[in-house]
Amino acid sequence: MQNESSLAVSTRLIGMLTPSSNTVLEPYTSLLLQPLFPDVTAHFGRFRVTRIALDEDANEQFKQEPILSAADLLADARPDVLAWNGTSASWLGFDTDQRLCDAIESRTGVPATSAILSLNRLLAERGVERIALVTPYTADVEEKIAGNYARIGISTVARRHSGLSDNFSFAEVSEQTIEAMCEDVATAKPDAIAIVCTNMRGAIVGAEVERRTGVPVFDSVSFTLWGCLRALGVSMAPLARFGTMFADDGRISARSPAEA
Repeated sequence: MQNESSLAVSTRLIGMLTPSSNTVLEPYTSLLLQPLFPDVTAHFGRFRVTRIALDEDANEQFKQEPILSAADLLADARPDVLAWNGTSASWLGFDTDQRLCDAIESRTGVPATSAILSLNRLLAERGVERIALVTPYTADVEEKIAGNYARIGISTVARRHSGLSDNFSFAEVSEQTIEAMCEDVATAKPDAIAIVCTNMRGAIVGAEVERRTGVPVFDSVSFTLWGCLRALGVSMAPLARFGTMFADDGRISARSPAEA
């Protein structure tokens, strides 16, 4: 008879903190993770975010305490890593995510990362100096994002936005529209295209644009997952069809479903 320890499940658990009005990141993350299922799974907690703008009321949505309360609940699921799966630091300042992740780790004891910290690590590792931005946001928010990247030496050579501020509406921007926006900015020949918003349906069409144009496309849902898998030391080779960011980098492999 097998002992109890030999029957233990060894799944790696990713916890993701999600804007309350987001309808994209959960299903797309699950889709991206399918090649690693059941050995890596994602689990979600929400806090209220309904509008993206630069005014004080909008920025109040990203105060630490509501996010930390959501992290407390999600930590009950004993995740191996916690991620803030939102892009607010791209306009509020990158240091806001570093402070948040430090607070999450202190409060829960779980290693933490975020969408924008993951993107910035990816840009640094790939030597990206010129980006193109695709967002659903208003022009002033996108301008703020470009300014923050300029301050770390990354220039924005092309930008396209949808002019929206209602967070739920970001998910209503069609994949065809996102694809056309990416194709448009690709003509500026950036080192990479960043689709900045975790409620934008860019993961699949971004990978398709990347294959057609040869320009790397870094989608927010995808690079948040990339950061989590890096933190877990899981090989991303099974996800290669979802973009070059997932190219195998020699990390340990999760079992494939066939090996389970």
